[in-house]
Amino acid sequence: MKSSVAAVVWSMIYLLLLLSLLTPLRVLTPFFLIVPGAVLFASQPFRTFAMCIIPVALILAIVNPLFLLPMAYFLIPALIMGRAYKKSVPAFHTLMIGTGVIIAEFLLLLLLATTFFHFDLSHYIRQIVTEMVAPLQDMANNNPLTQVPWDDSATQNIADVTVLMIPYALIVTSFTMAVITHALVRPILSSMGMAVPKMKPAREWRLPRALIWYYLLAIIIEWIANGSGGGWATTIAANLIPLINICFVIQTIGFFFFLVHARKWSPVLSFVFAGIVLLIHPLRIIGIIDLAFPLREAITRSKR
Repeated sequence: MKSSVAAVVWSMIYLLLLLSLLTPLRVLTPFFLIVPGAVLFASQPFRTFAMCIIPVALILAIVNPLFLLPMAYFLIPALIMGRAYKKSVPAFHTLMIGTGVIIAEFLLLLLLATTFFHFDLSHYIRQIVTEMVAPLQDMANNNPLTQVPWDDSATQNIADVTVLMIPYALIVTSFTMAVITHALVRPILSSMGMAVPKMKPAREWRLPRALIWYYLLAIIIEWIANGSGGGWATTIAANLIPLINICFVIQTIGFFFFLVHARKWSPVLSFVFAGIVLLIHPLRIIGIIDLAFPLREAITRSKR
């Protein structure tokens, strides 16, 4: 009985989240749309899951048939992540699977839109950036205190950089959606009595040492890009280096959690250090050192 009530509640939450796309909340809603589907699929038999999803689809079709598209888009990663939770797949693998599915869906939609509707993503983004920057450009040019006028070429440069960073934005957004989904779904399923694998404690976060070689390769590609003045090298460098830097930030946070745990300091310091690392990105050098040298082992030995 409790399971049936929970299924109905989650189907209602799913419907409300989808309908919120009609409101200004649509800026935040997509980050949570995978959660209800994953919870339902992981916690219910397929028959019950289908009986919960079909009414939601019918209501959306009555309100606006176009809303079936985002429902289908977010339902696919929900099914795959929900299946991973059912099979007790390790948490990190579930995150990677969810991220990969979201990216693959976006690329498929982009391919279909480009092929059948002649949609140009780069042109669309340039247009959006130009519209967003236009008020700032007017303010800068009409302000007597502004030393350097903001011309159209400056706006064009911003648009070019934005287009260049599309792969980076896609990967980070997809990973963020998967992380938010896992962070919410795991405790929900655990409260329902399901054993769902946790992420490793932050103090055990250690990325592959090969990441340093990837970073060196990215720097070399960036040098090539600076000499070539554009092309594939510029695109790779503009996206690969920021992604690797995020990895170094994660490694640095993991190191500080390890340090606090090894020294038996107050756990609050772990979050303080993490906040400082997020605010002061150059501290990621600590993560690079932690990858390149046995820094944690040295701390453990010195403690003895």
